[in-house]
Amino acid sequence: MNLSSRTYAPINFADKLAKFADQWQPRVIAELNDYQFKIVRIEGDFIWHDHPETDEAFIVLEGTLRIDFREGSVTLGPGEMYVVPKGVEHKPFAASEVKMLLIEPAGTLNTGQAGGERTAASDVWI
Repeated sequence: MNLSSRTYAPINFADKLAKFADQWQPRVIAELNDYQFKIVRIEGDFIWHDHPETDEAFIVLEGTLRIDFREGSVTLGPGEMYVVPKGVEHKPFAASEVKMLLIEPAGTLNTGQAGGERTAASDVWI
């Protein structure tokens, strides 16, 4: 980045989330080394998947998120986070809309290797 074009402004989650309404389509808002910070809106049931090469951090901004595992589940509310270890199969679920922040390496597909109709394009910035 050219230092003369650098902006010194915070990234506001609510402002970024207001720019789109579609669900299950993560948008990149920042990068830190090889990691991306992505905001996403979700509602309903996702698919079982894993990420064999990386951990995945879920940070809930609004709503209640349940992450199901084959052996149990964890429920997160606003201001809470959970890190799913690499290779652990999981399935997010939200009874009503959840707005959250994901932290994962650049290029990570939301469905891992499972693929399917819920696979979102990666590296979409907002």
